[in-house]
Amino acid sequence: MDQPDRIHLRDYILSTEIGAFQTERGQQQRLRFNIDVELATHVVGVNDEVDRILSYDILTGAVAAGLADRRYDLLETLAEKIAAQILAHPRAAQVSVTIEKLDRIPGALGVTLVRRQGRVVADPIEAPIRVILHGRDLTLPEGAVALVPDAPGLPLPQGGNLREIELLALDQAAWALAGRLGLTVANSRTELDWAATEGRAVVWAPARMVRDVADLPATPTALALWLAQRLGASRLDWALAQGVPAPEVPADFPIPTGHL
Repeated sequence: MDQPDRIHLRDYILSTEIGAFQTERGQQQRLRFNIDVELATHVVGVNDEVDRILSYDILTGAVAAGLADRRYDLLETLAEKIAAQILAHPRAAQVSVTIEKLDRIPGALGVTLVRRQGRVVADPIEAPIRVILHGRDLTLPEGAVALVPDAPGLPLPQGGNLREIELLALDQAAWALAGRLGLTVANSRTELDWAATEGRAVVWAPARMVRDVADLPATPTALALWLAQRLGASRLDWALAQGVPAPEVPADFPIPTGHL
């Protein structure tokens, strides 16, 4: 019988305040996290694409979300929270979470929980992201922002796959914009979700995500509308040059829009 594929996080050490004893209150102590995830399907045919696997960021993100949620008395409660968050991902079938306190005794005190898909329910994490079509420099709003680059105005060769060429030109514009603003480029859903969770601003390079989306024009406006809906964005804003009118938005577009 084939053995399931697994991914893991080993010896991940963070400091936090935790514990039921009065001597532990108001004190930071080190926790060591070891997480092992059994995958629901084998890692085959993914074409080296991060959106088609369970990203390691899911594991570190679950730890961060658990620690940020509240102060815990028990390691067991924190481990349950982390397990539930990981199992909310459809590619996770089973998870083992081990958490150890490193500062209570010369050795380590800890707990290990093993949970399977369907046995726990994760609390939803709301991590809204704001999409901005970038046509001029501006002060970025706080929180998670995905900047969609404006058309770079490069001369495009005729013939061949013009849409592919236009998308690659937008990717080039994304890298140039990210370099100018000191931001990271995101070209996958996994990276955009990470930016939302971390509350970071990134520049979206669209070619990889939309190359196979039929009937989607390779124009910044169409791509911004598509991305906002795909991410369930909190807002879609147009940062356009003076005198440039905001693009028309379909009447049934479900996300608030504005002009920065």
